[in-house]
Amino acid sequence: MLWVDKHRPHALGECDAINTAQAKHLKLLIANGDCPHLFFYGPSGAGKKTLALGVLREIFGPGAEKVKLENKTWKIDQNDRKIEVELAMMSSNHHCEMNPSDCGSKDRYVVQEVIKEMARSRPIDSDGCEGFKVLVLTEVDRLSREAQYGLRRTMEKYSASCRLFLIAERPSRVMDALQSRCLPVRVPGPRVEEIENLLHDVAKKEKLELPPELATRVATASGRNMRRALLALETCRVNSYPFKPTQAVQTTDWELYINQIGAEILAEQSPARLLQVRGRLYELIVNCIPPEIILQNLAKALMRRVDVEVKHQIVFWAAHFDVRMQRGSKAIMHLEAFVAQFMALYKSHLIKAFG
Repeated sequence: MLWVDKHRPHALGECDAINTAQAKHLKLLIANGDCPHLFFYGPSGAGKKTLALGVLREIFGPGAEKVKLENKTWKIDQNDRKIEVELAMMSSNHHCEMNPSDCGSKDRYVVQEVIKEMARSRPIDSDGCEGFKVLVLTEVDRLSREAQYGLRRTMEKYSASCRLFLIAERPSRVMDALQSRCLPVRVPGPRVEEIENLLHDVAKKEKLELPPELATRVATASGRNMRRALLALETCRVNSYPFKPTQAVQTTDWELYINQIGAEILAEQSPARLLQVRGRLYELIVNCIPPEIILQNLAKALMRRVDVEVKHQIVFWAAHFDVRMQRGSKAIMHLEAFVAQFMALYKSHLIKAFG
């Protein structure tokens, strides 16, 4: 088992991602039997899913952790045609966890059918009263607009038998109508010092000697992402132990690949180089790297090597094409447009600077 899962907090009070006031408020709602729909939002690796699982354990007890993984197929009648959708899901007797955005344009059918199915099989508590189940939806900000509209209608209709825990990184991509029907819980990114403390705690549990210098470099390289920090520390343990203060922190292959693309763009600005970069971007997408992450890391790779005046334009155009990418259907077109726009700006800047 990976350290990320092995050392994941279980109880609500153990979650570092939640402050005392939020914990008291959630516990009060749960104690009164009035758990509303919840909307957890914050950066990647901050602890949103861990916090949601902690709330589940607070409501249902240890039974919420007895889960099974299954690939389920739904056959949906849509007018004169039948739609077949398959999706992996984690489920227990009390909840179900899934990522509908993995189904692409069919996500709206999954959302509606799953909630209806869960509402039909309401659990009975020890007093003979009908309870409710919880549906945990991850990456809600990647759902299509149609799926979000369908989710809004369905969560209202079946609110008595089904509660929704929505998890998202960017709340701006979740429609206001959905957010207004949930209790928002902001999960901020951890500070570097907090990640260092986490690394030392995990190393102590694993009976390892962790030099403070290495812990600081791992925490800094993680980008305030606790999951990434733990994976990096475990990678260092596999590569070399005992730890050394000067030990290298390994970077992922796709990040190195994006840095290489950035260097190639800066080396030459031409149609031939643009065509070459397009092929490399396609390769990243085919290997399941999200287009938003590609754009973000490519912009950072370019900003590290240019003058200050160009950096402002990179940020502007990266934000511009990020919005267009969310509204469009083919991410490669917007990624390529960003590269072409940067090439034009950078070449113009070089001409002005060096004549």
